Formats: sequence, structure tokens, C-alpha cells
Amino acid sequence: MELPYKIENNTRIFDWNQTCHYLIHIGRLRYGQSFTLHKENLKIIYRLVLYIIRDEENCKQRNIDLNKGILLLGSVGCGKTSLMTLVQELAFPEFRYRVKPTRDIAFEFQKEGYDIIHRYGKSKHTICLDDLGVEHNIKFYGNECNTIGEILLHRYDLLIHSGTITHATTNLNAEELEQMYGNRVRSRLREMFNLISFPVSSQDKRK
Repeated sequence: MELPYKIENNTRIFDWNQTCHYLIHIGRLRYGQSFTLHKENLKIIYRLVLYIIRDEENCKQRNIDLNKGILLLGSVGCGKTSLMTLVQELAFPEFRYRVKPTRDIAFEFQKEGYDIIHRYGKSKHTICLDDLGVEHNIKFYGNECNTIGEILLHRYDLLIHSGTITHATTNLNAEELEQMYGNRVRSRLREMFNLISFPVSSQDKRK
């Protein structure tokens, strides 16, 4: 399928309808023929696309800061992970990222210890931490660590000092995130992320 944009004066001009068809096409290749973009989520997808293609004017009108990452909130199964995976197909190569489940990072910490915090917390590559809050505190040689909380603090420092961006998805609200990671992390999240939320009515697409 052809790309959903044309190039004029070295600028990519996207067509919204073609972009939706393109995302559905890529989604069906990756997730199966039942994949689609649901009407109630199109406003969210539009905001994500504006961010990913770095449309400065439209992002500014919608208070989306291109110097921050995306924190995508929504209930279980509403499509957060698949959307964050798919929309990066529209990004310039230097703005693409790896989607990494926080649960996997926690288990890596259990096996490898504090090197994991440095691996993900100090890397200047953009990363999407998938499913904040589903992981458990893990012990390494008897020492319990809030692994993802520590990684978030390190990545906040990266944002401040080198502009490195982090993305994330979560099922939790602000109060639940604070309970999970503490007030210090919650205050950093405001500076690290643009908050984009699925409608409360969004249903579990995996049922």
C-alpha cells in the first residue's frame, strides 16, 4: 500500500483518510484481518498522528508539546499498545521507538539486577514503557526495588539534560500512578508527558 502522504517543498503532507486506511492496513498485517480503527477512538488517533508526524502548528493548537513524550491512558484492552506500535510507522526514523512491556523489564531486573535500570534509564534512545503499573516490585538478592519508578526518574533526567523522550501506556489514573510510584515520580510525569486518554466508554477490543 502506498504511503499516506505526498512531499511538497521537502515537507510531508498527510491525508487523514489515507492515513487511517494505511494504519488499518498495517494493523491487519500485524494483528490479523479483524483489526480496525474504532470510530469512538478517532479523535485520540488524530492527536497521536499529529504528534508522531510532528505537525507543529496543529499540535500547538491542541496543547501538545513535541518536546515531551506521550502518556496514553485507557482501560484494559482498548488498544493502547497496538496504537503506539502502529503510529510510529508514520514517524521519521529518528523519532521511532521500541515498545517495551514494563512486566518484562521487571523480570529482567530479577535476573540481571541494577544493570537493567541503567540499560533502560540511561539509554538516549526513545522508548515506550508499555503498561505502567502492571509490574510488581521485584527483589534482587533480597533487595526490593521499584524498577520502573527508578527508570522513570532516570529518564526524566535524560529529558532535562539531553531532550531524550519517553512514551508510556497505562491503565491507571493519576492517583493510582502516585500510589504505585510515589509523589516524586508523579510530579515528574507531568513534565515528561503529554496526556492522551481514551474515552471512558472504550471497550475491551480483545473480547
